[in-house]
Amino acid sequence: MPPATTPAAPLGRPRLGGRREVLLALLPTLTVLGLLWLLKALSNQQLLFASLASSCFLIYLDPSHPANSARTLVVSQLGAAGLGYLFHAWLGPSYGSAALALVSVIGLMIATNTMHPPAVATALNFAFRAGTGEGSLALFGLAVGLVVVLLAVQRGSAYLVRRFTAAGLVS
Repeated sequence: MPPATTPAAPLGRPRLGGRREVLLALLPTLTVLGLLWLLKALSNQQLLFASLASSCFLIYLDPSHPANSARTLVVSQLGAAGLGYLFHAWLGPSYGSAALALVSVIGLMIATNTMHPPAVATALNFAFRAGTGEGSLALFGLAVGLVVVLLAVQRGSAYLVRRFTAAGLVS
């Protein structure tokens, strides 16, 4: 009997049974919870990490999609944080700094071919809040590194799921 899967759309991969989907979603969930713990322990940056939670979910959805490559994630998220921080330092927490950060990060993602939509939220959050004790670029960089590790693990998990499904070992 072939493995129980449903059509690929909209995931871009075959849907697994409910139990397997939950197991595949467990890693991003644990990563986000770990990031929240790290935030509580080291800083007060709750809003800045909302976009990384979105990144984790996109990685779960389709870890092999170009928007979820390590290069795309790092360039877009760190570029967005840096641009938001820069415009906040220049103009303060204002709609002007947010608008410039928004336009700049979109331009950066287009110029570098690193489209990762959650980075737009990162730019806005840094532009509005970077100067209120919530703008640690180093801590944000560490968190992005953890999401890159999640990406590697999710890609490995997706590879194993495809391999075992194709071999008929998973039912």
